[in-house]
Amino acid sequence: MSALFRVWHLLAVWMLLAASSSQRNAVDFSERFGNALPSLSRPANASQIFYSIMFDAGSTGTRIHVYTFIQNEPDGLPVLDNEMFHSMKPGLSAFADIPEIAGHTVRQLLRVAKKTVPPVEWKRTPVLFRATAGLRLLPPAKALALLEEVQDVFDESPFYVPVDSVSIMNGTNEGILAWVTVNFLTGRLHRNTQKTVGILDLGGGSTQITFLPKSRKTVESAPDYMVRFDMFSSTYELYTHSYLGNGIKAARLSALGALGSDGLEKKVFQSSCLSKKYTGEFSFGGFNYYVSGVTDGVRGFKACYQEMLKVVKGIIKQPDELKNSSTFYAFSYYFDHAAEAGLIDESRGGAVKIRDFKKRAKEVCNRPSKHSQLNPFLCMDLTYIVCLLKDGFGFKESTVLQLTKKMRNVETSWALGAAIYHFQKFRIH
Repeated sequence: MSALFRVWHLLAVWMLLAASSSQRNAVDFSERFGNALPSLSRPANASQIFYSIMFDAGSTGTRIHVYTFIQNEPDGLPVLDNEMFHSMKPGLSAFADIPEIAGHTVRQLLRVAKKTVPPVEWKRTPVLFRATAGLRLLPPAKALALLEEVQDVFDESPFYVPVDSVSIMNGTNEGILAWVTVNFLTGRLHRNTQKTVGILDLGGGSTQITFLPKSRKTVESAPDYMVRFDMFSSTYELYTHSYLGNGIKAARLSALGALGSDGLEKKVFQSSCLSKKYTGEFSFGGFNYYVSGVTDGVRGFKACYQEMLKVVKGIIKQPDELKNSSTFYAFSYYFDHAAEAGLIDESRGGAVKIRDFKKRAKEVCNRPSKHSQLNPFLCMDLTYIVCLLKDGFGFKESTVLQLTKKMRNVETSWALGAAIYHFQKFRIH
């Protein structure tokens, strides 16, 4: 099967999945992964060490994760020994019109894998690429061109390239695999467990929520959001949903009325979330947007909140049980903006109440001169986070979120969950 045909096939499958995802109540990962790894003679004392290379192509950057696993039990969870991580900006969607640059980015990141994985292991180390909201938001033809470029680079590489090595990941899978990552790293991913934690992921183009529901009402009120999947002899039934267009950068555009707008080079979009005298621009998905504060009219937290409310009202579903105490880990832009606003220590993370986000958003919005120099959008972004959590998902202001970027020195992203799932599908033992 040629690389071009494989990528066309993958894109067609992705488009069908995207069209039908709202009607599915179960996910079967097995059809998406390749067969067993090629056999290779190995020294006896290294028989339990395996490697996995995972590319996370997000809307704002491309990251490579190179994992080293140790398998102690044939049918049990692997032990993560090490992660090598590197990232490059901007995201590949910024190269929609020059896909060969995307290929150059992937080649550069593959050098990290070559330095990390011993050459004797290259032929049996799977390399996989999963794109998220950045490519989901692109026109299909442009997304295809980027996927083709990545597939060509993979085919040139010395690593094991499965049939489904390059694809755009379904948003539901993104949420599930991030849940797997956090519960694996917190030691909660074991048979028949009910003591798991939920996850909140806020990217540039989309946002995900995933948790193991305790209330029957939650399950019955949102059957389309329930997903059942198997992993290492355990079955999980999760509440999960990905909201495309509700990531932090996409939310900016929606609030500004800029999403899908034509003639961008001639338009300036105004917002009461920005300083009155501010004029500037920001890039997302390969486009530049010109923005400014409102010169006449009300500005500040209350006015900004009304703008951001339009982005979540009637779009984000509120699971009933989130009004009660539940343990949730939040990462990506939740973490980044909390650190930027001084709510947590960037090196350690920490626990933050939603009312803490609200208090800091008010301070930033109502006294912009103190905070807007480094990030003129901080008022807008913090306000959106409050709006998303409170009026979107329905959390109480007293809810405590565990904000983290790394756990056990490992990035808390869906990539580790994907690598673990591949681990069993490739029968690496």
